[in-house]
Amino acid sequence: MYMATKKKTLNKGSSVRSSAEVPLRPLADRVVVRPLTDEERGMKTASGIIIPDTAAEKASEGVVAAVGPGKYDNGVLVPMTVSIGDRVVFGKYGHEEVKVAGTEYTIVRESDILAVISK
Repeated sequence: MYMATKKKTLNKGSSVRSSAEVPLRPLADRVVVRPLTDEERGMKTASGIIIPDTAAEKASEGVVAAVGPGKYDNGVLVPMTVSIGDRVVFGKYGHEEVKVAGTEYTIVRESDILAVISK
C-alpha cells in the first residue's frame, strides 16, 4: 500500500501515487476512482430519507484515489493532469468496476475523465 505523499519511482522517472486506503496501483494513464457516497451524491435528503438506487442513475462521479505514472507518447512520458483527491466526472461506458477488500472502485483511463469538479 502506498501513502498519499509517498511516490514510488519507476523506470524513466515516472511515479505512481495512491492514497493510503487504496490497495491498487494503476498502470499507465489509468486512474482509480472511489465512487461518491450517497451523501456526497445528494442521494440523501436533508431529512435523512435515502433515495433508492433504482430511482437514481448510476454514478459517474467520484474522487480520485490513485493515479498511474502517465502515458508514453513517442517515447516521452506525458504526466497525468488529475491528482489524488480531485472530484471528477467520467463517462458512463468504458471503465472497469472492481471490488477489493470490500470496497468498490472504478478504474478509468485519464482520457475518459470528462471534467474535474471545482470545490
